[in-house]
Amino acid sequence: MSINNFIFKVKRKLKHIVEYFIFQYPRILKYKMLSNCKNIVGKPIYNQPTQLLGGGTIVFGKNVNLGVTPSPYLYSGYGYIDTRNEHSKIVIGDDVWINNNFMITSEGEGIEIREKTLIGLNVEITDSDFHDLHPERRMTGTPKTAKVVIGKNVFIGSNVKILKGVTIGDNSVIANSSVVTKLIPENVIAGGYPAKVIRKLDI
Repeated sequence: MSINNFIFKVKRKLKHIVEYFIFQYPRILKYKMLSNCKNIVGKPIYNQPTQLLGGGTIVFGKNVNLGVTPSPYLYSGYGYIDTRNEHSKIVIGDDVWINNNFMITSEGEGIEIREKTLIGLNVEITDSDFHDLHPERRMTGTPKTAKVVIGKNVFIGSNVKILKGVTIGDNSVIANSSVVTKLIPENVIAGGYPAKVIRKLDI
């Protein structure tokens, strides 16, 4: 490594440290103060502010990264994890990376994201319709809910929405801007609205 490359890397590292403590760390503290979930297991790595809400349980494995730097929305967006009922549970496994400006909300059977999964920008994961779909019961009815399971080593692109009852098999890839409404098997690439299998992975 040349001396110029070494100096460049040191300057870039110092710049990142200064930016983090001046601009990002105060935002992270702010959203921790705005969080109200009391049942939290594990300690994620906060690269972006994340609000942890609700009366349920949030479980973090080892080396869970919330937010990515450098990446869009790092300084303007925030993460949102909400367990809306006492029985709601969100489990995020070891070595999961979730990019900026994400939303994970459970008011039903729960959401599980297994080990080494990568999740892109602006991803939404929910286990509920949140409102009854019947027009006469929309404000007063009981929404349908179903558990969401995302397997190990899954790669979810940006702007993806994963709806109630979905299971995504191990190693699969979900293309950008897809809406996932049903089972996606392991070892495939899927995409679209609604998401369908495009092809199998060559493994």
